[in-house]
Amino acid sequence: MIEPIQSDSLRDVFIRKFERLIFSGYFKIGERLPPERDLARQMGVSRPVVHEGLVNLVSKGLVTMTPRRGSVINDYRKQGSLFVLTALFEYGNGQVSENLLNSMLDMRMLFEVENAGLAAKNRSGAQMDQFYEILDLERQADPDNPTQMADLDFTFHHLVSIASDNLVYPLLLNSLRQFYTSLTQKFFSNGSVIPWVLAHHGKLVHAIGDQQPETARQYMEKIVLHGEKHLRRSLDK
Repeated sequence: MIEPIQSDSLRDVFIRKFERLIFSGYFKIGERLPPERDLARQMGVSRPVVHEGLVNLVSKGLVTMTPRRGSVINDYRKQGSLFVLTALFEYGNGQVSENLLNSMLDMRMLFEVENAGLAAKNRSGAQMDQFYEILDLERQADPDNPTQMADLDFTFHHLVSIASDNLVYPLLLNSLRQFYTSLTQKFFSNGSVIPWVLAHHGKLVHAIGDQQPETARQYMEKIVLHGEKHLRRSLDK
């Protein structure tokens, strides 16, 4: 249904502003925040807006609220949730720090290579049909549309995680989708990488279909390393 266009709520604006204050180092780890009444006055919003915003930051692990003792800034590396990754990406206006990029790529190598081997062991016939459907969609996709290619690439890797029969990694990928596709859009902005990617997606699917775990791991490792090399080049530009 068509609904009236609304600007961001004050709560959401407060949350984004406060995340920036945390990530920029304005608020230090362990620092006790001013009372909600004082924060509301300083930031020009109502006290309920401040309270709702802080509750959201608590859910992300950025802040701890203790009754009658106030709120304290957390070390998000120790207490932060996956939502912090998206907030960090937004804080950088789409730019990824070297540390965050390295961490993301290391995680992919650790998880996706093993998932490919598990997918070769555990995939179902229905999942193989889905793999071939995705391969067809990738071949038909517009190579000059990085967004479309990134979405299909995410769908492909997500299906590998589902076929592995691991319950956790598909959920982890879902949580990282915005972050993941933002990076792969930059990767696919170089159309010359697409034929290589499609060819190796096909080889990986055949290895999964033939239930060859080690071969599947090898192809996934090549895919991740190829992606890392060309993504870094795109980001350097």
